[in-house]
Amino acid sequence: MRRTGLRATGIVTAIAAGLALAAGPSRSAETDVDLALVLAVDISRSMDFDEQQLQRDGYVAALTHPEVIQAIAEGGFGRIAVTYVEWAGNYHQVTIVPWTVIAGAADAEAFAARIASAPIVGEPATSLPGGLEFAAARLAESGVRAVRRTIDVSGDGPNNMGGPVVPVRDRLVADGITINGLPILLKTSGYVSPFSIPNLDVYYEDCVIGGPGAFMITVDDMRGFAVAVRRKLVLEIAGLPARVMPAAAVSAAPRNDCMIGEKRRQRWMDP
Repeated sequence: MRRTGLRATGIVTAIAAGLALAAGPSRSAETDVDLALVLAVDISRSMDFDEQQLQRDGYVAALTHPEVIQAIAEGGFGRIAVTYVEWAGNYHQVTIVPWTVIAGAADAEAFAARIASAPIVGEPATSLPGGLEFAAARLAESGVRAVRRTIDVSGDGPNNMGGPVVPVRDRLVADGITINGLPILLKTSGYVSPFSIPNLDVYYEDCVIGGPGAFMITVDDMRGFAVAVRRKLVLEIAGLPARVMPAAAVSAAPRNDCMIGEKRRQRWMDP
């Protein structure tokens, strides 16, 4: 009986060991990453379908570019975690591609393919607080241990819904999150919506970005969107920002009215 029990125990142990080997490295080893990055993309209707398609194509091209893959490989862990979300007004924030660990070209191509296959939609209004809060919630549920946590937020207009953006920005920065910006400056001539502003780049500097090493890259021509996103991704992954914007310095003396979008919307609704 004793020999039978020992033999059975040995068999169970061997099976367990075989399963562990088949499963590969432990989960704790798999979830250490250099960067947890939320790509928070504005899909407000101020951008037409063609602009949204160019924006989508820009992210797909940038994520699979050899420079981005090399930047990932040169990190301490050689991998990052990324999720792609879209946002607009108060009631539209959605995850398009969930958290994915990218450790090489194949991972990046699979992630980009899921972005490319998602339908393109446009939703009304611009709630930067809603988009940032949604992105921060995704960071909280990423399932990875990241050296750095970053929200990469794009947009073509100031906040006009959902309360002030500055308190939300400051709260996320205090939690150790870096917010980088990709302001899209396309409506500087011709038709300008009631909610557009000509100096969106200054608005993003003063009112949106913040945290350790925060920076922004502007887009004034959608044909160059992929290049702008690629540059931004390389800087974020490498942790070498083009411009340091400490939150305290930004909020101390804003050059722009951080409530300008809300005020414009109110005037438009109640002239």
